[in-house]
Amino acid sequence: MEISIIDMFRDGVVFITGSTGFLGKILLEKLLRSCDVKTIAVFVRGKKGLTASQRTADIYKQTTFDRLRLEKPDFITKIKIIDGNLEEPSLGFSTDDRDWLIKNVNFLFHCAATVRFNETLQIATKINIQGTENILELATKMTNLKGFVHVSTAYSHCPRSEIKEQFYPVSISANELKDLIKRDKNTQNFSVDWPNTYTFTKAISENLILTNENQLPISIFRPSIIGCTKCEPEPGWLDNINGPSGIIAPLIVGFLRTFQLSMDKRADIVPVDYTANALISVMWSTVNSYEKNKEPTIYNYVSSVESSIHWDKIIQYVFETYHQAPPLGSMWFIFCIFSTNRWFIDILRFLLHRIPAAFVDLSFIIRGKNPKMLKMYKKLENTTDLLKVFTTSEWKFDNSNIQELWSLLSQEDRETFWFSFKEFDWKSYIKCTVYGIRKHILHEELSNMTIALKKNQKLFWCHQLCIFFIIYIVFQVCWMFVA
Repeated sequence: MEISIIDMFRDGVVFITGSTGFLGKILLEKLLRSCDVKTIAVFVRGKKGLTASQRTADIYKQTTFDRLRLEKPDFITKIKIIDGNLEEPSLGFSTDDRDWLIKNVNFLFHCAATVRFNETLQIATKINIQGTENILELATKMTNLKGFVHVSTAYSHCPRSEIKEQFYPVSISANELKDLIKRDKNTQNFSVDWPNTYTFTKAISENLILTNENQLPISIFRPSIIGCTKCEPEPGWLDNINGPSGIIAPLIVGFLRTFQLSMDKRADIVPVDYTANALISVMWSTVNSYEKNKEPTIYNYVSSVESSIHWDKIIQYVFETYHQAPPLGSMWFIFCIFSTNRWFIDILRFLLHRIPAAFVDLSFIIRGKNPKMLKMYKKLENTTDLLKVFTTSEWKFDNSNIQELWSLLSQEDRETFWFSFKEFDWKSYIKCTVYGIRKHILHEELSNMTIALKKNQKLFWCHQLCIFFIIYIVFQVCWMFVA
């Protein structure tokens, strides 16, 4: 009989890259809280004048780890900080750290990546491809390695309309791409089918793993769009406005008023805590099913197969929650026009974003302040343009390996590491997302609800007054031409 997930990790040494990222934090917190590991080594790069130790010290003070601090106050003693850089040869490790990793690591989660959609191909290649190659090279030297899970994305092959749990050919290899970049040659022809450098470099990274002689006990984990937590360590936790929150946050504060989105398309969102649980379970499966010279298994972790939801329902649930708990910091009443027509969206952006922003900037200039609204809208529109491929398209995913993995878990493991979407309550999850944005992004507590509702009522009447004024102006202009 196969051992449980908790027993497999007991007294084990885990190595996590990307532990300071959104998924990495939840993965680290879950392993420390639910598994009796010996040590978790976290790969951290010094950044913005802070050393790796200083960065991690700040991170572990965040609310993400509040529950862990209560249940296991000494959790810091199980964390070993490894200072390094994915882009550097030998990963920038000290000799002592490198030797320690080679001798001690049992489980390796490679989550580190640049997830910026508009990253230059040169930088995305260095981090997502060369970084993966460097980690693979290190892993082949680890004497006690039991399992390695590489985190990719369900959209690594998004030029295809149907994505199965298998490897797909890419028009260029990792070595060929690196060589072209080194010689400063044009690479546009190879990535033209991909909407961004993130998905393109992830596709190449997957094939890099396939051609790595298949000697490692390795699997590839492909999550779709990762959203806030559903349950753990608290409902609605998030620390960024990427993914769904990148649309919902500006929408509920009245900043986003038009957006390119197809209401009848399926969205594919997975909560970050479910994702971490699935990732841990994939490691368990990887360790138990490893066979030499066997092609690595791919796991598509998606929600649309078992519990599909369309964008119209998501928007409906956002509006419903907004009316129950509008943010106090809202700049306008919630209002947004959605369309798939690019020309129509551009016209609406001019009317609903830039003209109001220009008036606000003019008021700033008159008061001797620096204008900023037009710049903010330009940034917002650039960000939403990067998301439009995911809000105007849908994919047919296969997740047979994920479903088989779920069927193999014991009832105890399922309860501890739940990741199934059967009977998933989307309405409550979207509500969690809105409340999470309110708390963790806008830094508002529920105690301000009465004041927020009163302010929202005033914004509603201001909004109605503006609509009446616009209709009146249009009517007067039309009447002038008729007269």
